[in-house]
Amino acid sequence: MPAITVEDLSVLPSLKRPGLGDQPRPVRSVTTGPRGFEGEGFPVRRAFAGIDLVDLDPFIMMDQMGEVEYAPGEAKGTPWHPHRGFETVTYIIDGVFDHQDSHGGGGTITDGDPQWMTAGGGILHIEAPPEWLVTQGGLFHGIQLWVNLPRNAKLTTPAYQDLRSSEVGLAATYDGGVLVRVIAGDVDGTVGPGSTHTPMTLVHATLEPGARLELPWNVEFNALVYVLSGAGSVGIEASPLRTGQAALLGPGDFLTIEADRTQESRAPRMDVVVVGGRPIREAVAWGGPFVMNTRSEVLQAYEDFQRGSFGHIPG
Repeated sequence: MPAITVEDLSVLPSLKRPGLGDQPRPVRSVTTGPRGFEGEGFPVRRAFAGIDLVDLDPFIMMDQMGEVEYAPGEAKGTPWHPHRGFETVTYIIDGVFDHQDSHGGGGTITDGDPQWMTAGGGILHIEAPPEWLVTQGGLFHGIQLWVNLPRNAKLTTPAYQDLRSSEVGLAATYDGGVLVRVIAGDVDGTVGPGSTHTPMTLVHATLEPGARLELPWNVEFNALVYVLSGAGSVGIEASPLRTGQAALLGPGDFLTIEADRTQESRAPRMDVVVVGGRPIREAVAWGGPFVMNTRSEVLQAYEDFQRGSFGHIPG
C-alpha cells in the first residue's frame, strides 16, 4: 500500500495510553457496505450505508473507491458534475486521480495525497484518471468522504486544498505496532493538514497482525471505524470487523481496534479509516449532488445549476 509510511515507527510521537477514568467507546452497530458503481462506472463500496444520518452527522456519506486492478483501457472517473452545500475529501491510497473545477482548483493526487474541495455555494468539478493510466491500466484505491456544512456556511465561496502525503501528521502506538496518519484534525497533538469548516478528525491507520490501537478521541465528536482491508475487532466488546464493514461507536475518551493475528496473504495488515466530528444538528435535505437544509433549497440549487450560476467548464 503506497500511502505514506515510515520504516522505523520508533522515531514518531507515541500516542498516550488511556489513563484512569478514561472511558472506552462502546460499539453501537456494525454494518457492511454494499458494492455499487459511481461516475462513469468505477466500483465503490458505500461505506456508511445503513447508518442513520443523525448518527453520521456531520458526515453525509463515504465511498471506498476500488480496490480495483484496471486492465488497459478500463480506468474510469466522473464526468463534470455540480455540488452545493458540503465539502468533499478525496484520499488516494494507490493510483492517480486528476481533479479540475470551475473555480480554478485542480491537481493530481496519488499514493497517500488528500484533497479537500469546499463546494459551498456551487461548483462544477471532474475527477478522472490521467490518460496514461487509462492506456496502461493499474491499481486504483481510495476514499471520498462528504462533510456537511452548517447552514451559515452552505453558500460560502468555493475553495480547494491541494494537499500532499508529506504534510500528513504521523504518530505511532508506544510499541510500534500501529502507524497513524492524521489527515485532518488533532490526535493527541499530531495535527493533519486539512482545514475544515466543521470541527472533525480523519485518520488512516495501519495495524500489524495482532497489534492493538487505543486511539484518543475528542469527546465532543462522534466516531466511526471503517475497514479498508484486513480483519480484526473493535471496542472493548471485541466486535469482529472485516474489510468493507463499519462500526458506529458511542461516547467516550478513546476507541480500541485490534488486528487479528492472522491476516489474508493479499492484505497482510489491517487498514482502517477512523472519522468523527462535532454534530451540526440541523435538518438535512439531500438531493443528488446537493446537500441543503430544506427541499426548497435543493430545488433552488438545481435551478441555479441549470442557469449556469455554478461557473463554467474550463476550455
